[in-house]
Amino acid sequence: MNEEKNFRSGFVAIAGAPNAGKSTLLNRILGEKISITSKKPQTTRNRILGVAHQPASQMVFIDTPGVHAARGELNTRIVDVALTALGDVDLVLLMADLAAPAPSAEKLLLKALSSLKCPVILALNKTDLVPKNDILPAIEAWSDRHPFQEIVPVSAQGGDGVTQLLSVMETYLPEGPPFFPEDSLTDLPTRFLVAEMIREKVFRLTGQEIPYAVAVTIDTFKENPAKNLTRVEATIHVERDSQKGIIIGKKGSKLKQIGAAARKEIEQMLATRVYLKLFVRVQKNWSQDTKALRRFGY
Repeated sequence: MNEEKNFRSGFVAIAGAPNAGKSTLLNRILGEKISITSKKPQTTRNRILGVAHQPASQMVFIDTPGVHAARGELNTRIVDVALTALGDVDLVLLMADLAAPAPSAEKLLLKALSSLKCPVILALNKTDLVPKNDILPAIEAWSDRHPFQEIVPVSAQGGDGVTQLLSVMETYLPEGPPFFPEDSLTDLPTRFLVAEMIREKVFRLTGQEIPYAVAVTIDTFKENPAKNLTRVEATIHVERDSQKGIIIGKKGSKLKQIGAAARKEIEQMLATRVYLKLFVRVQKNWSQDTKALRRFGY
């Protein structure tokens, strides 16, 4: 434990519209993948906690789902998770997408920020995708919308500006000892991370309609240290028979592709060989079913 007098530690909520790059930034800061990503919006559904250890600070990040005008039971819960997280942290990091602004989501977020007492820092993300001449006008436009403590342009994907962003955030954390031991990366159980990795591959490898109808549960998780092997059985839940057919694919080809990609990433995380068996099950309209949402962890 670091007992330096000037050590700083605190909780930081990462907020933003869907696809603003929140999870990509968190994974880059941590140097490990704990939050799943895809080009499809609303990939993150739960609050994801990640601990960043710096020489003079510990930042406990909470990666929140993208805020959007929610419709339906699942999306309403997702947005509630995001907005609730903002009320109980030491610092809020708002992320905005320079390349693809989301005016309606940004309006919702700025309204939520207006009632907060903690400092708010703005990260203008995806500087690698816009002309350099567009960055300064964007900073000026955003500074008129909210009294941000700091505005930092970054590229979460490429890493530009991330070190500066961490340095700026550190100055706004309260002094105090770390909350987590030095080897802690997240408080999430391994089974949750494994389920998320499988769900990410469904997001990345299927068409537009599939991801939002998908939940993943872990049925079996057995570790065998003697054989350096972990056995995982998981179920991919969908809402319609047609979706089940798409995920399984011709002669099971799509499900094999999803399984192979997920297994590779799970093996990297667990540092063991992994036997992964996937099932696909239809549960009609689960995203509108309160009991099903609760069972799937939403």
